[in-house]
Amino acid sequence: MAPTASTPPGEPSAAPRPEGRVAGLLLAAGGGRRLGGRPKALLDHRGRPLVEHAARVLRDGGCDPVHLVLGAAADAVRARADLSAYGISENPDWQQGMGTSLRVGLAALAGSGAGAVVVSLVDQPGIGAAAVARLIAAYAAGADLAAASYDGRRGHPVLFGAGRWADIAASAEGDRGARAYLQRHAAALTLVECSDIAAPYDIDTPEDLHRLEQAPRGRDGGDGE
Repeated sequence: MAPTASTPPGEPSAAPRPEGRVAGLLLAAGGGRRLGGRPKALLDHRGRPLVEHAARVLRDGGCDPVHLVLGAAADAVRARADLSAYGISENPDWQQGMGTSLRVGLAALAGSGAGAVVVSLVDQPGIGAAAVARLIAAYAAGADLAAASYDGRRGHPVLFGAGRWADIAASAEGDRGARAYLQRHAAALTLVECSDIAAPYDIDTPEDLHRLEQAPRGRDGGDGE
């Protein structure tokens, strides 16, 4: 794991803390435009909707509570997927981009008492619970801004300390989500290398669909299956 970066002036402090509650936030509102309008949450993954797998990854990685943001085909997702163990919000503005879902999710978790949140995307089935657990360990060691990295390059999931949520929500827009915030605060970001346990591919186009049958890296397969 990469060491925690020193905290520059004006940044929230990052002191070692006992491992506490870290929420999970799954962004699952997209309509799958490049998949011909097939919402990614409803893609088949080993016989079940992909959203179930993605939510379970957060739970099995140690997140509590786990909250989902739905958007496209939200009624169908609720009907087909077993999401009874999770909180759910619907984003009526999902077509405006991932930033709107991030704002909805952070607002929903504001009263949860969690000290941090791990944010993941529904369309990355190659990232399993081991990567989530590694980010939570970084938080326990003192990081309040962290991201999984793959051969040194920042990726998902990402972790935000609760003291950062308001600023992140204010800056989230379009499909960039928290990217602008992460770029501005790069000096405070802890990169947590996960290339040995996860693969950060996206399911974006029909050519990617075969990857839904690939198992995540890691000893536990990411979801216990």
